Amino acid sequence: QVRLMESGGGSVQAGGSLSLSCAASGYTYGKYSMAWFRQAPGKEREGVACVNIVGGTNYADSVKGRFTISKDNAKNTLFLQMNSLKPEDTAMYYCAADSPGCNLDPSPYRYWGQGTQLTVSS
Repeated sequence: QVRLMESGGGSVQAGGSLSLSCAASGYTYGKYSMAWFRQAPGKEREGVACVNIVGGTNYADSVKGRFTISKDNAKNTLFLQMNSLKPEDTAMYYCAADSPGCNLDPSPYRYWGQGTQLTVSS
């Protein structure tokens, strides 16, 4: 059974930094693309960043230059380093796995974590 578990969310002031992690069990990183998504209340889930099997990445325009996605295949862990945080980054953040390509559309992803909340105050 595949299980993805996010951690690292919390509350931070605007301009601050935070790092999210996503640990997997029953799943081997490095075989398919993985991604971070977020969903704010009343809004659709949106892709934040993705990484493919060779380390290629893609980012939403809203986070380019501020967020960095990375993974440690040996530890089966996905990361999202978030800098220069803004109040509009406030959302529940989810990791997702098992897409055939690096995709910021949620539909190709087979596995999802339960999410971790990020709140950025002004």
